[in-house]
Amino acid sequence: MMDKLGMYLSYPFVRYALIVGVLIALCSSLLGVTLVLKRFSFIGDGLSHVAFGAMAIASVVGLTNEMLLVLPITVISAILLLRTGQNAKIKGDAAIAMISVGALAFGYLIMNIFSTSSNLSGDVCSTLFGSTSILTLTRREVWLCAVLSIVVAVIFVLFYNKIFAVTFDENFSKATGTNADSYNLLIAIVIAVIIVLAMNLVGSLLISALVIFPALSAMRLFRSFRQVTICSAVLSVICAFTGIIISILAGTPVGSTIVAAQVAAFAICYVAGRLTGGVLK
Repeated sequence: MMDKLGMYLSYPFVRYALIVGVLIALCSSLLGVTLVLKRFSFIGDGLSHVAFGAMAIASVVGLTNEMLLVLPITVISAILLLRTGQNAKIKGDAAIAMISVGALAFGYLIMNIFSTSSNLSGDVCSTLFGSTSILTLTRREVWLCAVLSIVVAVIFVLFYNKIFAVTFDENFSKATGTNADSYNLLIAIVIAVIIVLAMNLVGSLLISALVIFPALSAMRLFRSFRQVTICSAVLSVICAFTGIIISILAGTPVGSTIVAAQVAAFAICYVAGRLTGGVLK
């Protein structure tokens, strides 16, 4: 087993997949705690479906670099989703459902009407549940992912205190002079970037798992926001690394394997939390 693993790690495409997978998992977990606490965790699900629709349009018009279209559309949708969710007539969960279902339906419709692919079902399945494209990453794509991941991490560190304040008491933050709306907007935009980066890794239907599971797992063990965030990041990175390795060795789908590892980690943390009585603080 170790010899086989060593052989695989000698190939650049395997190392690229591990680097990108770990970076995406790290970025997803950083803001996952905030989204879960704000009860807005399914924004990842909604934006991933928007990204799917944008990717369908990009493939139809023949863009060689789909991110040029997918990223701006996803970021704009994140802004609209935030604004719509603050509308008293359309609550946040309803806004996510509207955008999510609408984008998914239009994306699939466009792919059916205009696609020239001979394997449409396979293309759709790969986009929704992830594909082997994570193993065909180029050096340029790895560098792009690395740069965007560093930007996300730096933003989180620089604005950590403000994000913490907005997460726990948005009204109090506004009363103390913090522009909570701007920080909510920043969170939405960063999540949109993460969603686009994760599309090739786990697929649009499984992206929410990278955001939700590490945060929920860490919350079974810790109570401090800082400790939960750190634990969430560590668990997410370990699960992503383990999932990719298992996927390569066993030939299983990358995205589904990573999510299975996340579910297993949650089960372990749940049991550990019950045994310790939640005393870790």
